[in-house]
Amino acid sequence: MSLQQLAIKGWTRVGTRFLPFADAASTDLPLPRLLRLSLFQVSVGMALALLNGTLNRVMIVELAVPAWLVSLMVALPIVFAPLRALVGHRSDNHFSALGWKRVPYIWFGSLMMFGGLAIIPFAVLVLTGQGEGPAWVGQAGAALGFLLLGAGVHTTQTAGLALATDLAPPATRPRVVALLYVALLLGMVVSSLGFSWLLANFSGTRLVQVVQGAAVVTMLLNAIALWKQEPRRPRGALAAEPAAPSFRQAWSAFINLPRARRLMWAVGLGTAAFSMQDILLEPYGGQILGLPVGSTSALTALTAWGALAAFALAARRLQQGADPVRLAAHGALVGLVAFALVIFANPLGMPLVFYTGAVLIGLGGGLFAVSTLTEAMGLDVRTGAATGLGHGIALGAFGAVQATAMGVSVAVGGGLRDGVAMLVDHGVLGGALDSPVTGYGVVYHLEILLLFATLVAIGPLVRRSRTAEPADRGSNPKFGLAEFPG
Repeated sequence: MSLQQLAIKGWTRVGTRFLPFADAASTDLPLPRLLRLSLFQVSVGMALALLNGTLNRVMIVELAVPAWLVSLMVALPIVFAPLRALVGHRSDNHFSALGWKRVPYIWFGSLMMFGGLAIIPFAVLVLTGQGEGPAWVGQAGAALGFLLLGAGVHTTQTAGLALATDLAPPATRPRVVALLYVALLLGMVVSSLGFSWLLANFSGTRLVQVVQGAAVVTMLLNAIALWKQEPRRPRGALAAEPAAPSFRQAWSAFINLPRARRLMWAVGLGTAAFSMQDILLEPYGGQILGLPVGSTSALTALTAWGALAAFALAARRLQQGADPVRLAAHGALVGLVAFALVIFANPLGMPLVFYTGAVLIGLGGGLFAVSTLTEAMGLDVRTGAATGLGHGIALGAFGAVQATAMGVSVAVGGGLRDGVAMLVDHGVLGGALDSPVTGYGVVYHLEILLLFATLVAIGPLVRRSRTAEPADRGSNPKFGLAEFPG
């Protein structure tokens, strides 16, 4: 064997073991094609960064839009979240004239994202009086733009992740979908930095250029991601396939599975518990603990690192055969400790306790999300053949519950904190609670209560899994994020 052949063989072994996602490729899904497929997640991450970060800040600070109106606009995309299950079901059973079932949904989702991003900057300028026309036209246009953007994000991601599930062989799926998850995070981080740089010298014209430029980039990324990905089925395949169940039939079959209903309740309660503090953690650090802006800005990174640690831990434990339901319960328990640390950071006067709590929030939330996702995947794998369920409806149901619970809990958390603060300012709660920390404390204690409710909901699933037959437990799929909604 020549020196060159030895070097190639050695590098192949090293790359597969140490290079990120080098072993995610397969004969059916080579690495260049996989990297190209991940671009749709980059576009979704860019839209989420624009929706939850850049536009939020620009409307409140530069354009002086009332915060309640901004919150309402940003929350509008959540209206479409419950329809993810319908989108997933339709993409499971769709048969286009060109022989595709996933591609049409991803393409029309991309068009909706493009339309929303094209409308939003003009509508926002009209809304603030910097454009032509009455303010109500701007409000209606902004509502339409945010709705289109949200519908496009949910549709594109639901069908796109289902396509990744279809294409990835079971043996490599955990690593394939891990790459897609990282692509989403990279899309959010890189685009956030890019938007901040491009809008440093803010003007109305600049806002239009940047947001509509993002619309064009979205179409380009998704078109490249879709190119020659889904194989076309011949026209005769439609006649050979059994009649697809209606959405009502498919949903009834899914939700009536032995563990599905309780699992969805646990997902909703747990997601709400971990998400209610999303917009309050940094204000708590600044207003209550007196931390500077730079220190509170690091909280997002700390939470993200905790979530990535949870991702790695869950992947290892689940691949070793750990019970995903028990691991989800461990995530909820970590959350109880995390919120207790956040609460006690103020009376102790120790910012380090607060930072530790932020990391543990990410760790507990990540463990809970990954583990409940794996259990939901197991429901589909064990019974899909018998009920006609596909990856799409299981993905859609999980994503719908998670996204809805996340959006509602964030809105409730902000409203509850403001409502309690108003009662404190008027002296309704008495002298003992006359403190700015009271509003935050009520939210954090409510999150602890929701985590206990999550443990109550998930408890019977753990007991059943402990008494399950070994063959049944072994049928749980390996950990993967093909069905993760982001």
